[in-house]
Amino acid sequence: MTAPWHDATLPLTERVDRLLAQMTLEEKVAQLGSRWVGNATQNDHGGHEEDLNVAPMQEAFTAAGSAPLDEASRHGLGHLTRVYGSSPVTAEEGAAELVRQHKIVLAGSRLGIPALVHEECLTGFTTYGATVYPAAIAWGATFDPDLVQRMAAAIGRDMAALGVHQGLSPVLDVARDYRWGRVEETMGEDPYLVSVLGAAYVRGLQSAGVIATLKHFAGYSAARGARNHGPVPMGRRELMDALLPPFETAVAVAGAGSVMNSYSDVDGVPAGADPWLLTEVLRDEWGFTGTVVSDYWAVPFLATTHRVAADMAEAGALALTAGIDVELPDTVGYGAGLVERVRRGELDEALVDRAARRLLRQKAEIGLLDADWTPESSVTAAGVDLDSPANRALAQEMAERSIVLLDPGTALPLGPELRRIAVVGPCADDPRTFMGCYAFPNHELPRHPGFGLGLDVPTAVDGLRAELPDVKIVHEPGCRVMGEDRTGFAAAVDAARDADLCVAMVGDLAGLFGRGSSGEGCDAADLRLPGVQPALLDELLATGTPVVVVVVSGRPYALGEVDGRAAALVQAFMPGEEGGTAIAGVLSGRVQPSGKLPVQIPRHPGGQPGTYLQPPLGAERTGASNLDPVPLYAFGHGASYTTFALDGLHISDAQVPTDGEFTVTVRVTNTGARAGAEVVQLYLHDVLATVTRPVRQLTGFARVSLAPGADCQVRFRVHADRTAFTGRDLRRVVEPGEIEVLVGTSASDLPCRGMIRLTGPARHVGHDRHLLTGVQTDAGA
Repeated sequence: MTAPWHDATLPLTERVDRLLAQMTLEEKVAQLGSRWVGNATQNDHGGHEEDLNVAPMQEAFTAAGSAPLDEASRHGLGHLTRVYGSSPVTAEEGAAELVRQHKIVLAGSRLGIPALVHEECLTGFTTYGATVYPAAIAWGATFDPDLVQRMAAAIGRDMAALGVHQGLSPVLDVARDYRWGRVEETMGEDPYLVSVLGAAYVRGLQSAGVIATLKHFAGYSAARGARNHGPVPMGRRELMDALLPPFETAVAVAGAGSVMNSYSDVDGVPAGADPWLLTEVLRDEWGFTGTVVSDYWAVPFLATTHRVAADMAEAGALALTAGIDVELPDTVGYGAGLVERVRRGELDEALVDRAARRLLRQKAEIGLLDADWTPESSVTAAGVDLDSPANRALAQEMAERSIVLLDPGTALPLGPELRRIAVVGPCADDPRTFMGCYAFPNHELPRHPGFGLGLDVPTAVDGLRAELPDVKIVHEPGCRVMGEDRTGFAAAVDAARDADLCVAMVGDLAGLFGRGSSGEGCDAADLRLPGVQPALLDELLATGTPVVVVVVSGRPYALGEVDGRAAALVQAFMPGEEGGTAIAGVLSGRVQPSGKLPVQIPRHPGGQPGTYLQPPLGAERTGASNLDPVPLYAFGHGASYTTFALDGLHISDAQVPTDGEFTVTVRVTNTGARAGAEVVQLYLHDVLATVTRPVRQLTGFARVSLAPGADCQVRFRVHADRTAFTGRDLRRVVEPGEIEVLVGTSASDLPCRGMIRLTGPARHVGHDRHLLTGVQTDAGA
């Protein structure tokens, strides 16, 4: 007889309640745990424990990593961790291993509850041979939510075909300090840009049936000194205004199915033990109904690094009480210790039921509780091409749209008179420099050197030779990304001196925990280019040969010493496996650059703060300090090989009530000789408020493609809610008063300006407020 929880015709709630009623305490607690098979000698990120200096975690790692799967799942299991993403296996090998693990879990489960399967997907499906898309910071540079959604849907389809149920992406952290190693994983420094693109990613991934996981909730990107896992010295008001909106939008607009907690503490309270954040805000205010999963080892970290718990069992109790439903990647705090605490009356079993019910409902929603589900039926590995031509086309489109032309100078696009080009620098011929730290070739393959990249990845040298077949391309690396070795300088300088033009490609190599110049645990002391690259640039620029500087990086670097000396400047944010082809296309002029900066480019290597969202004393040079915070290139900046003009600003009303809305219309015209795309950006400035407000804040944007001479109108529909901020009483408020309206093509290029007045009483708003600005484009004559 079929158990009632297998009956797909019954309401989900009834199925879950009936199943939960049949479960023992041990079985319910088991659903809150996970198992990472084969991780006995690895830390949470696939590296080695000694790299992290995590001596306090040794016992927990060893205990969790040594238990066989049948023992770890003897009462059932919540999640299977990274079956495809932990070693270089083919799709077929990974699928066979997944089926094997499923069968072990089912054999040990009295009630036949399958485990949910999760994998990483920050730059694509993190597995051997899968397409490596540009890093998230490059998604930000596209200002193109439709493209992000299409990419995420493709990632989701590949994952779903191999039986993966949940993807640990998108990262919705808002960059606050460019020195932080994980800036490459963010979509930039503006909460609205991250909100729009993050929601698009969630919609795309979940359209393929894969649960999206919002991370890292919340505060992680604002650690003191940009030190990974560092404490966050931030008040609740700033947290609510700057860091929470992308998560709220992804929940409200895109229906995200899962959230992952942050490692950090905010004002002394670790996110993993914060019921205000994980329950009061996320669930009670926002109405989130999915699962909260822990970041890897975040539960035991409550005991070993935050030291707010005496042992692993107490850490588990704190996390469960706060609102973490599932512990990843292995069960440490959510094991026997939780059962014992409930038995002793020290922990309410209702908290276990609460978390188990959420996970079981999610399993029911994706079909894991259906009577006809089998391990074999969940996987269709045969014929799956994880790096299909369609994927590569998407990767190329994303790469091309993400490259930012900072300044075409006198050299770009490359002219027909060139006969000899020197391509110099450590990023010119190393495809790994195009990839983020969660791309499989950088994340796992350094531990498996015999496997190569698992992909065909053209370098920039390859790309330029294909673009310019009649030009002699000479390559000299000059130096490595990191280190002090200058023995290659002489050859590189000679190559540049003998060439008509030099392309200097400098920047980052992503890695983990100090093994890269960018990536998780690869934080920077300042914003100088890594290693001896600044010295290499100095020598190249002194040759007298025109030098095009291309920065391939995961964070912005200070370019003040290069500005004015280079023949052109280009920023490519880790553009993925098609990055070499895309960069070459932009340099040759075949590709019309249209990327916009999702972060500022600093002028000075110590130039902080790392965000344009500052009040006057933080954003402008004043007599109060000798330091100039004005960036070299502003947020939203990006040039092209054509020109655009914005005019005709029209604001629908001179004043609207604090619960009303208004429209802002401008005309954008392609005034150049080539077709191109421009990103029209709307900023608002609250002139007078009860707390300090940014001098400008992005409130809407529209990407517009126009033929030469063509124009169109862009219309923004702005609700007064979009001016809301967190007041002194920590309630979000729309205040009456003057609002400056600014429209242009970057945070510093805003030719269209006007004013509107909000009238009536101050109005407090909640989660039901308008989170997005409406956009409409109308073709002109």
